[in-house]
Amino acid sequence: MTTQPLTIRDFQQLIRDRYFESDNARGTAGTFLYLTEEFGELATALADNNRPSKPPTDAERANLEEEFADVLAWLATIANINGVDLEDCLVKYTDPTRVTGFKA
Repeated sequence: MTTQPLTIRDFQQLIRDRYFESDNARGTAGTFLYLTEEFGELATALADNNRPSKPPTDAERANLEEEFADVLAWLATIANINGVDLEDCLVKYTDPTRVTGFKA
């Protein structure tokens, strides 16, 4: 399947279009609990994919990618119900006058 590149804003809007009504009804606190659950699932997938003595299976690798996607989706959900544009927030990392830390 070929897909077009997706901006952060496009992704956030896609999540909003599909899930906003139920997410907004659940509220920030309930939605944050879902995000923390996904962090736990991502932690397990990372552990499964980083064992020193056993490489990950194809299924474990696929699950890792799914868990990253789930964390991003729930983060976008929380941003949506709190009126935060994630792409705008990223100026913290894209504006050279604000970026500090490692420089190549």
